[in-house]
Amino acid sequence: MPEKITVGILKEKDKSENRVSLVPKDVNLLIKMGLSVELEDGAGEKAGFFNQDYENAGAKISKKLTDKINIITSLNAFSSQENSYVKNSLIISTTNIRNDNKIIKTCEKNNLSVIAMEFVPRIARAQKLDALSSQASIAGYKAGLIVANSLNKYIPLMMTAAGTMLPANVLVLGAGVAGLQSIATMKRLGADVTGYDIRLAAGEEIRSLGAKFISDEIVQDSKTDGGYAKEQSKENQKSQLEFLKDYIIKADAVISTAAIPGRPAPKLIEKRTVQLMKPGSVIVDV
Repeated sequence: MPEKITVGILKEKDKSENRVSLVPKDVNLLIKMGLSVELEDGAGEKAGFFNQDYENAGAKISKKLTDKINIITSLNAFSSQENSYVKNSLIISTTNIRNDNKIIKTCEKNNLSVIAMEFVPRIARAQKLDALSSQASIAGYKAGLIVANSLNKYIPLMMTAAGTMLPANVLVLGAGVAGLQSIATMKRLGADVTGYDIRLAAGEEIRSLGAKFISDEIVQDSKTDGGYAKEQSKENQKSQLEFLKDYIIKADAVISTAAIPGRPAPKLIEKRTVQLMKPGSVIVDV
């Protein structure tokens, strides 16, 4: 009788990472499918899931993943050199494989196969596997809450016997999944929200959330076939900085979510612009 396929849940080595790649209820589903599951000791603790929870779901707890592992799941399997990979295994994880050749070398050295979750296509059939969109939505929501908690003023319009307080002026840069969630969150809190994106089609989505849309006329509508923003020329980047300068200076808070898949995020806020912002202003870089 062939041995069961074993799934190993890697403990994240990045100290700032609080998530876990598989939760106990998912472990239980895998067990019912006939797989076995091995958890690296304490892998789920920061996420609120303890070893006992995994054991109750049918997983085995190990100080270190054994060489019997066939599949390894992780949030960022290649984020640390501390990880010891089980040779000949399949890794399911987000990666930075476009920009880091060391990952390729690590895979070759250990004979690893990788399913890079950031390459899941953004189509209806793959929605349940779209790890980037789900996490971007959470990040955008959290960014809005950080702004609300950090500003030294009310977020909504407040009309009281003592006077009227105008709503906070919030600028959101980038209207992808994270940006739209930030806009929606700040609007629900009562802020006066403005959204910026180089894709003109994003304007409809921004306006549908009740926010104002701004776009640099010099920078032409710029998106890929997949709907993502394209990397801009140096001339266009300079135009963006000049266009956004006054909006940033007037804002009480700026949430920057602009991103380009597989490339460094565009730098839309200059140091000289930050120095001209109002005292107490907040910038959240997602």
